[in-house]
Amino acid sequence: MKFIHTADVHWGMEPDSDKPWSRERAQAIKDTFTQVITRARDLEVDFLFISGDLFHRQPLQRDLKEINYLFSTIPAVHVVMIAGNHDRIRSNSAVLSFSWCPNVTFLMNEEMDHVYFSDCNTDVHGFSYHTAEIRENRIDHVEVPFDGRIHVLLAHGGDATHLPFDKNALAVSGFSYIALGHIHKPGILVENKAAFAGSPEPLDKTETGIHGAYYGEINPVSQKVEVLKYLPLCRSQYIPLAVNITASTTNVELEDKISQEIEKRGRQNIYRFRIRGMRDPETEFDLENLTSKFRIVEILDESEPQYDFSALFAEHPSDMIGFYIRALQKPDMSPVEKKALYYGIHALLQTTDERS
Repeated sequence: MKFIHTADVHWGMEPDSDKPWSRERAQAIKDTFTQVITRARDLEVDFLFISGDLFHRQPLQRDLKEINYLFSTIPAVHVVMIAGNHDRIRSNSAVLSFSWCPNVTFLMNEEMDHVYFSDCNTDVHGFSYHTAEIRENRIDHVEVPFDGRIHVLLAHGGDATHLPFDKNALAVSGFSYIALGHIHKPGILVENKAAFAGSPEPLDKTETGIHGAYYGEINPVSQKVEVLKYLPLCRSQYIPLAVNITASTTNVELEDKISQEIEKRGRQNIYRFRIRGMRDPETEFDLENLTSKFRIVEILDESEPQYDFSALFAEHPSDMIGFYIRALQKPDMSPVEKKALYYGIHALLQTTDERS
């Protein structure tokens, strides 16, 4: 039995909503999910498992129709899905009265449910969210019968307020595969047994690295996963980078460094830069030009002015500058204490210059 496992698509979300590329990111979510559908067809899988949060919020009829059309393009694939905390089932949810195409099974019950697919000898278990949170463990002790069938579990959770569970209990469960959602970073939880698919497209600056979906194969005789590999699908990545500077680094030089790093890795990606090192106290970096040219979600200036405090104290032993250095400078200063020292000295020196 072959399958693709995805989750946390968040169809309808606009990542980086305060940035000019936000609409492009919203479209990338839809395009990448379309790639999931395409891979399911090209790889001739038996199942497409969707482990919650297909939608970012309660889907409207038009959202359901768009998704249903995509499912209709892979009629030979069994699509099985559950609702997560974002697209949870409510009393007025449009999904309750929606007619899905024949190959779609939505496990909408709040309690554990299962559906048997005789053509693949596979039983798929799962349940949907009907509340914003599920604080109790509902999956560790699910009994799986020894009936010669492949048993797959779809679940959405993994933290204290969203279906907490015990990894060790899942490892010894009778399920052939456990398709997990909710955690947006992809990763295998139990080798050849349980995995978080992660979001197919990264959704904010903390979701770094490659995103996509899992492809797997389960041996029909042993009912064990024999193949589990990740399919990179995302259009963009969030890439955090540190740029080191020295006291001789100029504003133009720093712009060039950052531009080169972006060109090397691709303009389609989204960047978060940290500027580190010692800078000339007179230098102030103005990088607004870069944020208009590239997808830069954040630039954090963690550089420190290269003051010679010993020379400054020797020059100002009995005035406010010397007093300030003596009062604040100490070994093992915290970042906040360092900033207070640097900003204070900078202000005092400017005041001195203005009076001279």
